[in-house]
Amino acid sequence: MYWTARHDHFHMVGMPLTWYMNVGMLLIGVGVALVVVAIIPKKTERAQRVSKIKIGSLDDTKISKAHVALLLVLAAAITIDVMKSTSLAFIAPGAAVEYNLRGPLNPHSPNLPVALYPLIGITGTMIGSFLWGWFGDRIGRRASILLSAILFIATTTCGTMPEYWLNLVSCFFMGVGVGGMLPITFALMSETIPKRHRSWLMVLIGSDIAGAYIIVSWLASTIAAPDRFGWRMLWLVGLPSGLLLILLNRWMPESPRFLLQQGRDEEARAVMARYGAAIIESDEESDLAVEQHLKGGISQLFTRNFLGLSAAIILLALSIGMTQYGFQQWMPSNLQHLGFSAVHSTSILRNAALLGFPFSLPVALLYGFWSTKKTVLGVTVLMAGSLGTFAFLGDSVVENSTLLYVLLVIPIWGISLLNSVLAAYTAEVYPTVVRARGSGMSAGATKTGGVAILFLVVIVAAAAPSVRMTAALGLIPMVLAGIVLLIFGPETRHRQLESITAEALHLELQPVAAGAR
Repeated sequence: MYWTARHDHFHMVGMPLTWYMNVGMLLIGVGVALVVVAIIPKKTERAQRVSKIKIGSLDDTKISKAHVALLLVLAAAITIDVMKSTSLAFIAPGAAVEYNLRGPLNPHSPNLPVALYPLIGITGTMIGSFLWGWFGDRIGRRASILLSAILFIATTTCGTMPEYWLNLVSCFFMGVGVGGMLPITFALMSETIPKRHRSWLMVLIGSDIAGAYIIVSWLASTIAAPDRFGWRMLWLVGLPSGLLLILLNRWMPESPRFLLQQGRDEEARAVMARYGAAIIESDEESDLAVEQHLKGGISQLFTRNFLGLSAAIILLALSIGMTQYGFQQWMPSNLQHLGFSAVHSTSILRNAALLGFPFSLPVALLYGFWSTKKTVLGVTVLMAGSLGTFAFLGDSVVENSTLLYVLLVIPIWGISLLNSVLAAYTAEVYPTVVRARGSGMSAGATKTGGVAILFLVVIVAAAAPSVRMTAALGLIPMVLAGIVLLIFGPETRHRQLESITAEALHLELQPVAAGAR
């Protein structure tokens, strides 16, 4: 159906829903349901006993080929995942034209606002973040990533919906699948990479969030341009990318910490041996014993030991969401509204992302070898300064193209980097039993910030908010987050995850002792 619309610039609006399209969508739904049933492991309850295997030996291994393969696979997973939500910013102008929707380029249209598109999609990601956080702690990190990839493929149909409301439905389910990938991949990385290299490698791999923006902006200005394959192509690329993610799942093991929590010792042994970790057992309990009395539910994140930390993470996530889905989301439309062409505006944003991308490495090294806490605070201050400048200058910033490029580098590249830094930090500070939930909470709060600002656009303005407004909305929670993080945030550099948990619980972690293999 998409191809038959090629003579009309791939506009599918008004096409009838055929019987084979309805049957196809039904089969997709049945297929996803079967995958959900098949992928849930037989044993999902938390182990009643604490394993004797010392997980600390995993943190003392050297980086091996298996680690490198895992990092490359997870980098691809993060890129594919972030491309979905990033596409919303570049899809909105084309969808508004085809469906004659109300928006910044067509403010007097009597039809629904185009802002519903990103609002519904981001609402799906918000729900997906919390849902996949539960999945990650319940069925495992690897299984959750595989299930998310299946939804990527299924919701590719979003690009072929002839009616706007059908776009919204499929876009919602796309968001549910997208929402869980990022927090689960960071949880898996934190539990597998040796502690000396864990922090900086997580941030470096997470910087692919900015890489995803570069790829999508390039696609939007080339093959998905209005005079070529159109905005729908940005959804259709989900089919090959989802298939690639399923193929790459072979090089993605389950977290050994999760396996030990579930009493699956033999599987944990195999994974640890794969990464060159010594299998050490002793009469004493495993390092994971420090969290054996913790609850497995999300309420654990808001107990006295973690409340201040969770507050800082939520505030910072909200500010990221408001900036990413407010300032960044509407920048393509705002630039077009201020006189730039569709291709030129996407090129400006792509170039801004490219200019900032090389700075990801020094920030990752600072995070890994200087201080995790101070780096998070430093990037937060940098972002707050940029947003404050935009809030002060407003639309007048477009009068100077050089200044526009310089100032856009930080919000376009910096917000993606701050997102990856926060994801890495969150994956380190919570216990294994609720690590996926904590990461899901952080990602969910990010999407909540996006939902809040998009809801404001739909209900109040029904058009793109100004540069000044979106900058100010992101700035306020970011300043508050910096203050709370300064008080409650722990330092995680080169520390075993269980020792971070022990500090939060005011316990003492016993060092790994030599034992029998």
